[in-house]
Amino acid sequence: MSAVKQAGGLASRAQAFWKSPTGPRTTHFWGPIANWGFVIAGLSDTRKPAELVSPNMTGVMCIYSLLFMRFAWAINPRNYLLFACHASNEAVQLNQMRRVLSVQDWKKGIKLNKA
Repeated sequence: MSAVKQAGGLASRAQAFWKSPTGPRTTHFWGPIANWGFVIAGLSDTRKPAELVSPNMTGVMCIYSLLFMRFAWAINPRNYLLFACHASNEAVQLNQMRRVLSVQDWKKGIKLNKA
């Protein structure tokens, strides 16, 4: 009997998630899912030499993630998935910025990658 109750509980939770205001039928779900691509790209960039990482773009991504973390917290209902995505991206981008700044020749100033 308890297995039947558990299956029924799982089905009701799945149905509640499906119908929730932040569920998979909304942009509150799919927007953050798409934004995890930034995190994955940033993680893959850690394999590149630090000299190839753009400090300008890394700085922009840091500001972007901070702004959207604030947005995810301010909207109603709060979008915890979006917040987690941008908090992760902020950590990845700050690590990238640390790598870029650690290889700079401070006597010559910061070299900006201009392609």
